Order: sequence, then structure tokens, then C-alpha cells
Amino acid sequence: MEADLPSARLDAAVLPRHVAIIMDGNGRWARQRGQPRVFGHRRGAEAVRRAVTAAAEIGIGYLTLFAFSSENWRRPAEEVGELMGLLRVYLRKEIAELHRNDVRLRVIGNRQKLPADVVSLIDGAEAQTKDNTGLTFTIALSYGAHEEITEAARALALEVAAGRLSADAITPEMLAGKLFTAYMPDPDLIIRTSGEQRLSNFMLWQAAYAEFLFLDIHWPDFDRSHLEHAVGEFQRRDRRYGAVAG
Repeated sequence: MEADLPSARLDAAVLPRHVAIIMDGNGRWARQRGQPRVFGHRRGAEAVRRAVTAAAEIGIGYLTLFAFSSENWRRPAEEVGELMGLLRVYLRKEIAELHRNDVRLRVIGNRQKLPADVVSLIDGAEAQTKDNTGLTFTIALSYGAHEEITEAARALALEVAAGRLSADAITPEMLAGKLFTAYMPDPDLIIRTSGEQRLSNFMLWQAAYAEFLFLDIHWPDFDRSHLEHAVGEFQRRDRRYGAVAG
């Protein structure tokens, strides 16, 4: 796919309510240019800005970006440190603009593994933007779906053990209510950049009825035209949820 796409004609009546993106390819983008991986991560942060702005302007209600997985902690310490540094910069410099644009920021994932100052910045950013009513922008950070589902099941098991809940009464809705994402609808559209075609432990429960689109571009090249293309493709699909086509 070319780096730039022509503007799509979108139907505002059938926009996906929630778009989730697996941001992939920062390292490969940098390597193709003879640069270290950190260079790709820095340019990837610019693509985050573009994606948030475009989603808000298009009228998407929820945008979730997979920024750092629970498995990414196994990467070299230098790279992890650089990613945490970029996150600090983002939280310090971008939140005021998000707030001005009525964007609500949320972060999902295991915060216990994050540096204490990063957790403090996240808490402050969420508190500052919590009453905003525009786009809800969620960053999946130190996030893994297996861990998320396990924690949700454990929470329900504790309620059963305490006698507050019968095991026979447990429903899918109850488990969903214990997930990090309980505050938002499941994604209608999941996009992955860089040509890979897998979920990589991202929103496994929530993706049950999502549409998927895999783009052959690396994340630093992602711009509004790619988001519009993805939404346009979503609008051309027939979502039946297991029923017979009408």
C-alpha cells in the first residue's frame, strides 16, 4: 500500500464507534533508513498525534492504541528505557492539547511494572481529562490480553469464594465488566500496520466481532489517509454477527 492514499468519502452515519490499532513497524521503519530503533519510536510518536487528531475530526468515539505489550518488557533495557522516556515526554507535553480538544485519556494495562513517575503522570493525565466528552483515547501500556482475562476470572472467583456470587450465575457480561476495557464498547475495527496478520495478545476477548484490516505500511508512515481508508473498508463490509445476510 502506498504511504499516501486519496481522501475517502465516509458515511458519517455508519462510522465505527471504536477503532483499535496495533502500532507495528517502528523498528523496521528505522532499519530501512539506516537508523537505530529509537529513531523509529520517535517518529512513531508523531504518527500517534496524527491518528488522535484524525480520529477526533472524523467523529470516532473511541480510539485505542497498543503501545507496549506485557511481552515487550523482554526487549533490551536500553530500548525499554527509551520507550518510557518517550511516554514521559508525551504525557508532559501533549496532555494540555488533548484537554483543549476535549479528548479523554485512559491507560489500560499492568501499571505495577511501570516506573513510579510514569504512573504518577498517567494518574494526573487521566484526572485532568476525565470529564471531557469528545474522543476517548486509550493507550494500552504494559498490556496483555491473557493477563487481563486471567485477572477478570480471578476477580469473579474471589466473589464466588466469598459467597457473594454463584458460579452458575456468571455471564459473559460479568467477565467483560471486570476487564480493563469495561468503560468502553468493544472495538468495531482493529487495524494492524506493518503487514503482520495477528493480534499479538491484544484484546482477545473484545475482538470477538471486530473487523480486521492489515496495512502494508510501518506505523511511522500512518496518517489520516490510512485511517480514512480503513474506515471506508469497514463501511463496505457486511457485519452479520453470526446471522444470515439480509
